[in-house]
Amino acid sequence: MMVYFTFEPREDLKAPLIAQFPQVDFKFDSKLDVANLREAQILVTYGEDLTEQLVDEAQNLEWIFVASAGVEKMPAAAIAKSDILVSNVRGIHKKPMTESILAHILALKRGLPFIYEQQSKGQWNKKTTLSELNGSTALIIGPGAIGSEIGRILQAFDVYTIGCNRSGEAAPYMDETHLLGDMAQYLPKADIIISMLPSTKYTKHLLGYEHFKLMKESAIFMNFGRGDLVDTNVLVQVMKEQLIAHAVLDVYEIEPLPANSPLWACENVTLSPHFSSHSSRYVERGLEIFKPSLEQWLNGERNLENKMNLLRGY
Repeated sequence: MMVYFTFEPREDLKAPLIAQFPQVDFKFDSKLDVANLREAQILVTYGEDLTEQLVDEAQNLEWIFVASAGVEKMPAAAIAKSDILVSNVRGIHKKPMTESILAHILALKRGLPFIYEQQSKGQWNKKTTLSELNGSTALIIGPGAIGSEIGRILQAFDVYTIGCNRSGEAAPYMDETHLLGDMAQYLPKADIIISMLPSTKYTKHLLGYEHFKLMKESAIFMNFGRGDLVDTNVLVQVMKEQLIAHAVLDVYEIEPLPANSPLWACENVTLSPHFSSHSSRYVERGLEIFKPSLEQWLNGERNLENKMNLLRGY
């Protein structure tokens, strides 16, 4: 059996993988090679290198392990038509992303951008407003694996957490959970609104101008899910009109964010280049999911961890 990686893990991660599965023929490339793809039964990829034509070429392919949570750039229809099983690394981002989100929140609450600016000017200046995270209310839109971890950490700061998901069923570390369709009722209560939603037909432009009008003027909006949750022009209008205090964005409708985007000029927006999940331990955590799944696969099991429905988008 051939397992084909379209990226090359560090040697200290690759060697134990090969040693653990001596019966498997592993191939590693720094980019996708069609000849190797044609032979592979299992593909390990970040997902962005696959096209419909390449899926047609992969006649032996049975399982795609996506080393990413997002799958919106993959040829979903072609993969589904070929009856290829797909699973991903959902959950490995929760630690670094939660730390990134918490860092942004505390930076804004405790005036770190102001402190850094004054230091660069060589000025002793206390003329800014500081606030506390303690006692705030956070609305987490999409309290899945990452959203629930954010809730866990925020609750340690005595933050009241409200989750909104499609089922309305209770989510871990949410003080209360409601239907996504009822989100408008809870926006006025939130000091911090954090979206962790994936990109689907249902979530595209789900938040409109009318939703931001419901938010507190002091609210912080954070989008760490996918950029098409809000139309960019709407978001620019919201921030220029100062309907809310600040926005922190890690994802965008067009990536990289174009140099001429008006978002760059919005002083009340923090722009992060879609790397909140990055960590020196990223591939290590991905392999911690892949290796048990490969064991299952070799034993004939197909109900793998993080098995996906590509046509649904998650």
